[in-house]
Parts: sequence; C-alpha cells; structure tokens
Amino acid sequence: MKAITRVLMATGLMVTATAASAHAGHDAGTGFASGLLHPMLGLDHLLAMAAIGFWSVRQSATMKNSTPLFVIGGMILGAAIAWGGMSLPGVETGIALSVLLAGILIATMAKLPTAVGGTLVAAFMVFHGFAHGTEMPAGSALVAYLAGFSIGTLALTFVGRGLGALMQKTDSRFGRVLGGVVAATGAFLAAA
Repeated sequence: MKAITRVLMATGLMVTATAASAHAGHDAGTGFASGLLHPMLGLDHLLAMAAIGFWSVRQSATMKNSTPLFVIGGMILGAAIAWGGMSLPGVETGIALSVLLAGILIATMAKLPTAVGGTLVAAFMVFHGFAHGTEMPAGSALVAYLAGFSIGTLALTFVGRGLGALMQKTDSRFGRVLGGVVAATGAFLAAA
C-alpha cells in the first residue's frame, strides 16, 4: 500500500467520529487505562495531538525536538488548573480552535520561531489538559491517570510526526489538503 494511501485512510478514520462522541467512552477503566484512552477517544484531542506532531516535522530542529515537551508541559499545567479547583473559561471552544489552528498551520506549512510555536502549542494543550483533568474518573489514582494521558498524548503526537515524515516524501498538496480537513473539522467542532 502506498504511503499516501495509508495517510489518507488514517485521516479518514480519524474524522469519522462525530462531535457527539468526542468525549464518550471514558469509563473504560480507571487510572492509567482511562488516562491513556482519553486523548484517543475524543476526535478533538486526537486531531489536535496528531496535527501538532504532523506540523512539527517541518519546523526547525529545535522546535521539532521540543514539541513533545511543550505538549506535555501544557497538558500538565491545564490538568493542574483543573485539579486545583480553578476554572478555565471557554475550554471546549479553546480545544476546537486548537484543532482549527493546527489545521491551518499544516495547510499553510507555516514555520514559526521556537518561542512562538512553543507558546502556541503549550497554550493549545492547556485547554486539552484542563479537559483531561476535569474528566478524570472518580476513584482514579491521580498519578496513574496523569501517566496514562501523558503517554496517550505523546503517542498521538508521535503518530502525527510519523505521518508528517511520510508526507514530506510526497507532493505537498496532500499535506495542504490534510491541513484543510483538520481545519474544517476544527471549525465544525467550534460551531457545534
């Protein structure tokens, strides 16, 4: 199977979920398993993490190598805000806009300085981390849940990075189309 066919099939599978199922199925377990599954079961989380990984491939070596740290740092900060009992207005809108903006970054092949790109990625992830923190199942061990969603998030980011590396070997139009699909999905989620 050609690389582009695999990428398009994976993309098609990712966008088949609906907004209504974006946060369903988190009762699959407690602690580590629940945290691991949370980023993978929500279309918004899945697309954002994979899109950021995909986008990072075309960035400077410093930005590319730092992206996982920005992702996890923002996620942990957002979860800490939730676990600290603080509020974060517009969480779902922020998550949807992160998908939209990640798609735009891919579609435009935007290269950003590390400070700007890192700040943007970490800010996106604060919203995602807050959602993960507030949706931790009752009775879950905090450290196990945190480890689970951190590993799940990094896995999605590296899947996106792998897809991005495959796409670098193909016509850039496919990356632009993929970015457009991700951005359109983000716009749909923001409007839902």
